[in-house]
Amino acid sequence: MKGRLVGILLLLGITLGYAQTDVSLPTGVRKLMRAYPNFVQGYADGKVRFSDGSEMTYDDGREKSYEERMNTADLEDMFSIPYDTSVWKPSYLYDPGRARCESFFRKMYGNSSNEVQSHLVRVDWFGQKILFTAVNGAADSLKAVAAELSRLPKSYMKYFSGASTFYWRKVRGMDRLSAHSYGIAIDINVKYSNFWLWSNPGKSEKDQIVYKNRIPREIVEIFERHGFISGTRWYHYDTMHFEFRPELLVE
Repeated sequence: MKGRLVGILLLLGITLGYAQTDVSLPTGVRKLMRAYPNFVQGYADGKVRFSDGSEMTYDDGREKSYEERMNTADLEDMFSIPYDTSVWKPSYLYDPGRARCESFFRKMYGNSSNEVQSHLVRVDWFGQKILFTAVNGAADSLKAVAAELSRLPKSYMKYFSGASTFYWRKVRGMDRLSAHSYGIAIDINVKYSNFWLWSNPGKSEKDQIVYKNRIPREIVEIFERHGFISGTRWYHYDTMHFEFRPELLVE
């Protein structure tokens, strides 16, 4: 696992000497500083400080239900469930990374569809040209994923066709922006994918559901080595979905 994280740091252009070891910082703040050094510069008085001098509250102090964390996450809430790469069949409500602080991602990637689009670049993806944000080295990381996936046996190639990326929209059935809105997410071939609402029609986010997945673990682990989390790890599974979230993978 340590080797994977070193690779992620190097891809992001971060030297190992950069990582802060100040134990007084909240764990999530340290992770944000390591994952996004061009944006997150420091922390004081309960607020994360950005490179442009602005600040954002780390913990709003509210006790939240599961649904409230999903819909009104602060920065601390994003780390409320650790992303564990040893988990393959997730337990009830184990959804690491589904909670996103919307104001944080809007600040980094764009506060509107047009602003996000101004940062998108084309990435070669198994015969497609797909759009991905260049911010935080996300597009370069996706290129590295594609290069490693291309070395898998030919039988794996069927999973990668028909991929989709940027689309400014809300999460299906929810009142929050999808990660696709920021240009940091890719859905691979839907033909071989499973989504919790498709398999459990009419269920709410607090209901018990049946887990399904057809995406090989080798594919998931390659994405994770380059800073992407996978919807295969979620109780509310979205197995085609991969999202650039290095803050959940660095130590």
